[in-house]
Amino acid sequence: MIDRNDMLELTRRMTPSRNCFFRVAGAYVDKDLDMDTFNIHFGKLGAAETKQKLDMAKAVIFSETNENLREYKFGDNRKKSLWPLLVTLKDNGLKDDAMLDTLYEIIGENYRASDEYGIFLFYGSYDVPVKAKDKTWLEGSEEVYDFIICAIAPLEGEYEPGKSEFGFLFPAFADRSADIDRIYIYQADGVYDNTELLKLITGN
Repeated sequence: MIDRNDMLELTRRMTPSRNCFFRVAGAYVDKDLDMDTFNIHFGKLGAAETKQKLDMAKAVIFSETNENLREYKFGDNRKKSLWPLLVTLKDNGLKDDAMLDTLYEIIGENYRASDEYGIFLFYGSYDVPVKAKDKTWLEGSEEVYDFIICAIAPLEGEYEPGKSEFGFLFPAFADRSADIDRIYIYQADGVYDNTELLKLITGN
């Protein structure tokens, strides 16, 4: 089960003044599955685009926990899942465009959408502060949590994403710590059932 307080703790680091993201990459996908990709340091975004991208990332993990946002464990055979690719992308901070293209192609071939859409990937790092037993914050940190958020959203205009419909947080953030064996996957209400993509991600 996902602890909503853990998700709220992360979203507090997703504001223009307390931004935890270093890089954002993605692909705009048309009806023929042709893609226009980008990869940029988060700090180079303008103010309006910074807010837009932060809102997209937050929408995934701020959704209804254990309803729209659910926890999944990777299958025993990791090679049948996207686990190796996601680990590598996290470890290189989304800087490998070839591996990013591989992920975009996999999503494009398996994601069910009614129209053109965008795939947006965020790489962030959170220095998890120490909490006392009485839940007060202490100096120092328990660990550095490096993570990826994916948000997939329909395009409402040229390069203008709407609300996120599918996405994930990897690795899971459980008990205020990284759980590399699990992933949180988001699906909005009233959209296509992307069960096949979910199975492909987890290998189950």
